[in-house]
Amino acid sequence: MDVSRLVKMANDIGTFFESDRDPVRGAAGVADHIRNFWDPRMRRELLIHFSEKAGEGLKPIVLEALRTRCDEIAPATNGK
Repeated sequence: MDVSRLVKMANDIGTFFESDRDPVRGAAGVADHIRNFWDPRMRRELLIHFSEKAGEGLKPIVLEALRTRCDEIAPATNGK
């Protein structure tokens, strides 16, 4: 999976939620969107990028979403 494409998509979501005056609510919106609409493989790759590359290239609101809501974004593991 192309991480640069995932970074761009996550940043586009972040741009939308930056308009929220409450940055905590904005970051929660980013996390909720990623959790609800991204395929588990996409979420896994984004979290690997966040972990291994410190989220290089991600907007601050996306980084905050990953920092504070990582457990919610992470795909469920079911042994597959």
